Amino acid sequence: MNGPVIVRTIERPAPDVVSSLAAAGVATVHEAAGRTGLLDPVIRPIQEGVSIGGPAVTVLCPPGDNMMLHAAVEVVQPGDVLVVATTSASTDGMFGDLLATSLARHGCAGLVIDAGVRDVADLREMGFPVWSAAIHAQGTVKATPGSVNVPIVCRGVRIEPGDVVVADDDGVVVVALLSAEKTRAAAVERLAKEEKTRERLRSGELGLDFYGLRQKLDELGVRWVDTAGDV
Repeated sequence: MNGPVIVRTIERPAPDVVSSLAAAGVATVHEAAGRTGLLDPVIRPIQEGVSIGGPAVTVLCPPGDNMMLHAAVEVVQPGDVLVVATTSASTDGMFGDLLATSLARHGCAGLVIDAGVRDVADLREMGFPVWSAAIHAQGTVKATPGSVNVPIVCRGVRIEPGDVVVADDDGVVVVALLSAEKTRAAAVERLAKEEKTRERLRSGELGLDFYGLRQKLDELGVRWVDTAGDV
């Protein structure tokens, strides 16, 4: 990449794939993707009980400068998730209710940002979903160029424009665009299997038995005794 750039058009996954992954949730998608794509848990939701899923529109900003977030609004399409990284560590409040108002008007599903946000009470009241590394009232400037819709690394995960972002109370997971369909199929299969397991647990069966853990404990040398005096 030669210098700062704003890429207007990106490839996006099929809407049904996105909706299936979003419905499956972060934990299931992470497992279905081979336990990959999970952002560091420092990225936390500012609200509870909210889940989103959508194609990533990526933003790379200098620390303490939110000019490129404003630029990204122009290329966001309904259902997209804005994912923001900075060129060096920052906890400044780069996003607040004004940017949220603009993004919401253009159909953005939510924000994932490896930096700070502010106006949190307003963001919660307006129902704009945010996952951030910090909550911080420190303001920012609009002076230094960055890029929109380029590959970024956000809290240990490489994210390409158009990758599927799923976020809920458990955190944020990213599925590469090219493997989204495969991961969706694995997630659906996993959900079906979990429902069968849930029914067995409801009926009173022990996971200790149907997971084969008794034998595993025996193999590991764990003894069963009736009382502490038998140890």
